[in-house]
Amino acid sequence: MRLEKKKVLITGGGSGIGQACTKLFLDEGAQVIVTDVNNQNLKNTKKLLKNYDFETVEGDVSLSSDAKYLVNFTTDKLGKIDILVNSAGVTQRNAPSEFDFEQTWDWVININLKGTYLMSWFTVEEMKKNRGGSILNMASIIGLVGYNKKISNGLNPYPHSKGGVIQMTRDMAVGLAEYNIRVNALCPGFTKTKLTQDLLKDEKILSDLESLHPMGRLANPDEIANAALFLSSDEASFITGVCLPVDGGYTAQ
Repeated sequence: MRLEKKKVLITGGGSGIGQACTKLFLDEGAQVIVTDVNNQNLKNTKKLLKNYDFETVEGDVSLSSDAKYLVNFTTDKLGKIDILVNSAGVTQRNAPSEFDFEQTWDWVININLKGTYLMSWFTVEEMKKNRGGSILNMASIIGLVGYNKKISNGLNPYPHSKGGVIQMTRDMAVGLAEYNIRVNALCPGFTKTKLTQDLLKDEKILSDLESLHPMGRLANPDEIANAALFLSSDEASFITGVCLPVDGGYTAQ
């Protein structure tokens, strides 16, 4: 097993890519703590993976107190953290309907960028004690290139947040290499998750999105999880600071 006895903390594990990572990492022998801000999502993951042994804990990664609690909860339960997967994320489409443009900006940046930072901050303290670890951040192809103009007006906070995650990944990788802490990011293409389900209900939008990917389709969460497994595992022991597109050729155009 590729993650045998590894202690793993996965944020945003109540759905989508985080949930797919949870299943795959458990299959590969890891001990996993799954977090999500939505307790119902955690219950759904527990139900879906009812034959697996793992614990869940509710928390908001954008709050320093919650982020610290989630890390402490994991170390108390598992003894240490070998791998952190920062998968919690939102888009402007999911923002509360009463939010104006500035509130939406703050909400997206706080969860996607600040949340990744806070979880990494408290986890790094623990990883330094253990002389190593692997942090995997969930960025996006839209952190590498701009949105297609049919999708965004250029003032969407999502790509701005994911661009920040990419730069954070590179800077952390350089700064933490001396402690044997690897930091990498995945940049998924459009993937069939809760974050995109509203878009995909429209057949025209779905067709347009599929046509933007040279492979002519969107990703499944399992395909992103497979890449997450590699970058998180010891097989990637000499890889750090990489922001890997898993995008069906989207960014190769």
